[in-house]
Amino acid sequence: WNQLALAFCCQSKAAVRLKEDMKKIVAVPLNEQRNSSYKKLFGVSLQDLQQQGLTENGIPAIVGTLVDYLTKHGLTQEGLFRVNGNVKVVEQLRWKFESGAPVELGKDGDVCSAASLLKLFLRELPESVITSTLYPRFIQLFQDDRNDAQENSLRDLIKELPDTHYCLLKYLCQFLTKVAKHHVENRMNVHNLATVFGPNCFQ
Repeated sequence: WNQLALAFCCQSKAAVRLKEDMKKIVAVPLNEQRNSSYKKLFGVSLQDLQQQGLTENGIPAIVGTLVDYLTKHGLTQEGLFRVNGNVKVVEQLRWKFESGAPVELGKDGDVCSAASLLKLFLRELPESVITSTLYPRFIQLFQDDRNDAQENSLRDLIKELPDTHYCLLKYLCQFLTKVAKHHVENRMNVHNLATVFGPNCFQ
C-alpha cells in the first residue's frame, strides 16, 4: 500500500486542482426531517467519529460499508470513481446513512453512486486524510529526485499521521490496490486513481 500512497503524494499537487465531480454533489436538502437516530457522518472529524462509536477497527463504518460493496460489485466497472453517480441518488444515500435508515446499496443505489459517496465523505472531512500540518512536508519530500531514501522518508512521514488518519489511509490504499489490479477492465491504474483521490486526500 506504500506504493499507492507514494503515487497519491506524487499526484497531489496537480490533483488538488482537480476537485472534479464532487463540486456537483450538493448538500442534502435542509427540509429533510432528522429523526432521533440522526447522526452526522459527513464533515465530522475522524477522531469525533471514533469517539462516537461510529468506526469499526479504526475505520469509519460508512467507509467500510461502501468499500465492501465496491469490492464485491465494482472492481471491474469501467471508469470506477471517474463516472459520476446520480446526484439525487447520492443525496438520498447520504441522508439514509445519517438518519439511521436501512441502506441496501444494491437496491438504493449503484456502483457509481457508492463511489461518489465515498469521495464525498473524504472530501468533506474537516481535516483531510493527509493532515494540513504534514502536507507541506509531503510536498517538500517530492521536490527532490525520487530514490530509495525518499520512499523510506515517505514511510516515516506517514507514520506521523494521527492513528485515525493512518488507519484510513492504509485501508484506502489497500482497497485501491485491488482496484488497480483490475485496471484492464476498469481503466483505473495507479496513476488514474491517484489523480482522482489526490484532491480528496490532500486539501
